[in-house]
Amino acid sequence: MDTTMSEVVQFIQENDVKFIRLAFCDIFGNQKNIAIMPTELERAFEQGIHFNAAALRGFLNVDASDLLLFPDPATLSVLPWRPAQGRVVRFYCDIRYPDGTPFEGDGRHMLREASRRARRAGYSLTMGTASEFYLFELDENGHPTTIPHDHGEYFDVAPLDKAENVRRQICLTLEEMNIQPESSHHEQGPGQNEVDFRCAEALEAADNFVTFKWVVKSMASSSGLYASFLPKPLPHAPGSGLHLSISVNKNGKNLFEPSFEQSPEGQSFVAGILQRAAEMTIFGNPLTNSFQRLGEFEAPKYITWSHQNRRPLVAVPLSNGASARIKVRAFDGCINPYIVFALLIHAGLDGIEQGLTLAPACDENLFAAAEEVRAKYDVLPGALCDAIRIARSSDFIAKYLPEKAREAFFAAKQAEHDRIALADDRTSAERSLYFERY
Repeated sequence: MDTTMSEVVQFIQENDVKFIRLAFCDIFGNQKNIAIMPTELERAFEQGIHFNAAALRGFLNVDASDLLLFPDPATLSVLPWRPAQGRVVRFYCDIRYPDGTPFEGDGRHMLREASRRARRAGYSLTMGTASEFYLFELDENGHPTTIPHDHGEYFDVAPLDKAENVRRQICLTLEEMNIQPESSHHEQGPGQNEVDFRCAEALEAADNFVTFKWVVKSMASSSGLYASFLPKPLPHAPGSGLHLSISVNKNGKNLFEPSFEQSPEGQSFVAGILQRAAEMTIFGNPLTNSFQRLGEFEAPKYITWSHQNRRPLVAVPLSNGASARIKVRAFDGCINPYIVFALLIHAGLDGIEQGLTLAPACDENLFAAAEEVRAKYDVLPGALCDAIRIARSSDFIAKYLPEKAREAFFAAKQAEHDRIALADDRTSAERSLYFERY
């Protein structure tokens, strides 16, 4: 909703809004919020709403713990699952210090800066997510289990697919919030589902993804189910990934027209992403559980691109015209989308500025190829500790992520790794740490 502050205030007054949720994400991408009354909204726009950052994990252990939330009027959305009388609305917020400077851990600010860099160079980007998730049964006490909601398979219909009504409610709720799903379907795993979205400007796409996860979990809960975005919740079933479509335009023309092979800039953009793929892995695959998904079923392991292979890190569909896009396939749904989208933009733009040459496409199934063939290709880090080590030594990460933010992120992820590595039962420790959070 493209609105000004005065229009927002008028909307609040005319639509029986009684509660306003000011939402934001911690550095790990977990959504947080505080509710204010409508009488406080103008103060929120002008002066910000104070909160104690020291109480929140992932807020850099700031010495000056007072931070302020400033609602972004363009993100106003009514929450459809809340009462129609005494409505509840939500804004996403920018996070600032009391002196007005941006907070280093504010992912929206990082992504906004990356998009500004692209615009200054004459490029505009749109992004669209395709995210998988599992639906599980609850036990008699209402706690999540790992019993799948159904045993359907890819593209199944009812009665094998028991999630048709849940997906329908998810999509209709998102539409009421002015977010446009393209499609939804049952995925390969038992109880596994997917919803795909239209492309949007990068910051809007990141906001939409955070909202999507909230809606999925809320609609699942209202149906007596638990929705999990954990990358590998079931050891012998397909993992859940997040595929990100990216379109790049320059002077109003798609960068991948008339074809990818005829676009040196488009190829350099992809080369930039591949060059930094290993360094970005800790942000795109941020859990110990993430590395159980990579390299299995169709989840990528090798740093490759292809038009046809279903397992590359970057897929370049054979489509021309305004719809031409690339698809980055390495991530999972537990990311902070603001940080990941920002790093992708910077990596691609660096590739263009440096005139990187794209390696030949890999059209082989490397999972079944001989060792001498696989040895030709670089691989993603194989464990959380490896991903942390590579990112810590990366000049690219150091350049585009503020020191306080990246060091807080690395420290927290190292602590997660150590906790699980030292546990007597690693599966139970991982479930305890992650399952009900993601």
